[in-house]
Amino acid sequence: MSSIREDMPLFVRNEGEWDCLYTFVDLDHNVLDQYRVHIICEFPDEDDVAYRQTSTNRWPDGREETTQFEARYDAANKRVTWDNDRMKGALWEVDDMTIYLSFAFHAMPDVRVCEMIQLSACGQHRTRTWHWFRNDALYQRTLVKEKRIAS
Repeated sequence: MSSIREDMPLFVRNEGEWDCLYTFVDLDHNVLDQYRVHIICEFPDEDDVAYRQTSTNRWPDGREETTQFEARYDAANKRVTWDNDRMKGALWEVDDMTIYLSFAFHAMPDVRVCEMIQLSACGQHRTRTWHWFRNDALYQRTLVKEKRIAS
């Protein structure tokens, strides 16, 4: 059995369903894209799966895209890691309200994303900031506002 529930209590508090608003901005704060996302965070403790996230993106024009990724738990380093056909990365807890992620998309080898997630003390609200780097230069940010809709 995975020790993720004991080792990463903040991360596990994210379990449940979230309604999210993603806003992508350029360096001058111009909105590049904005859409809603329904996220389901699960900790199934299956063979080689400590975490599963299902995200359904819904754009105002009616487009919809669902993606899912599964991750492993590296208990020795207290990190969640994933490497799938879409992306590779890791996350870890920084303090009692902050989770840090570093990841890259295989289709964009010159791009790296650094993300911070803050979970409110009540556990009902999250906020995220993504910093997108291309060839080590910041070129855009993603701002995310989230509200828990189910545990």
